[in-house]
Amino acid sequence: MQKVLMLEGQFQDKVWGGERLKTDFGFDINSDSVGEYWAISAMPEASSVVTNGKLSGKSLDEIYRNHKELFGNTNEDTFPLLVKIIDAKDDLSIQVHPDDEMGARLENSLGKTECWYILNENDASIIYGLNADSKEEAVELINEARWDEVLKEVPATKGDFFFVPAGTVHAIKAGCLILEIQQASDVTYRLYDYDRPDKDGNLRELHIEKSIEAIKLNKVNDNQKEEEFDTYKLTTLTSNDFFEVRKYEVHGKVEFTREKEYLLESVIEGYGTISLGDESYDVKKGDFLIITNEASDYTLDGDFTMVEANVLN
Repeated sequence: MQKVLMLEGQFQDKVWGGERLKTDFGFDINSDSVGEYWAISAMPEASSVVTNGKLSGKSLDEIYRNHKELFGNTNEDTFPLLVKIIDAKDDLSIQVHPDDEMGARLENSLGKTECWYILNENDASIIYGLNADSKEEAVELINEARWDEVLKEVPATKGDFFFVPAGTVHAIKAGCLILEIQQASDVTYRLYDYDRPDKDGNLRELHIEKSIEAIKLNKVNDNQKEEEFDTYKLTTLTSNDFFEVRKYEVHGKVEFTREKEYLLESVIEGYGTISLGDESYDVKKGDFLIITNEASDYTLDGDFTMVEANVLN
């Protein structure tokens, strides 16, 4: 039916959002507080829309429900992944996400394992895990509000990659611009928010009990693998229980055969073309698309960087 789904996503205003989706990516937006661009989304509340071919104008949510053949006739009821760009002009709250078991039991939702590819060239940092040897120690420090001791802050600049499995306490801090690939869930437990009032002068709701239940002291291994070829560099960023993520830095022409049921593509630098037989698509920074199960061989040509994700077959 359609080999490629070119997508237009949905913008989300946030109290901590900024203007970099406009200034850095060239999106036509009027707000100066856009925090998230849900670029590849089939979430019913903010689904991407296809902009090409016979399916132009239809939401990814609708297409996934009605045309499972494009996704390998998967048995998954809901589209399993969500791809965003996040622009943090201010610090986000300290958060933790449930795993699949907890998400299903308490929220009728998937859990939320995610990963971050850092896009900002400026110096910035994130909260990534806890300074504790056991969950009991972590909970004691949290209950005593010893945040400076318990929260682990690390630098985050362009090209860094962080795998954030469910249960990992984390936060994106001011100055970060991030490509986020995650399970398709919007369940977030807010553990701490710096005692900040919202725009109406009220403290935002916290979810202390659920957060503490969700917390895991995950040991995350950096298993990235780099491979150099004549016209491109391939970096395998993660392969976990939920998804795989790879980065392609293309400098010329390279041919591929699709080996996964479908591929989520995020162009984060430069421009070029993606060709599939007699079809050709110009792509540039800020373009997002899906190569469907209808595609076989395809060619990348140009000077661009693309982050590719897929669920495990």
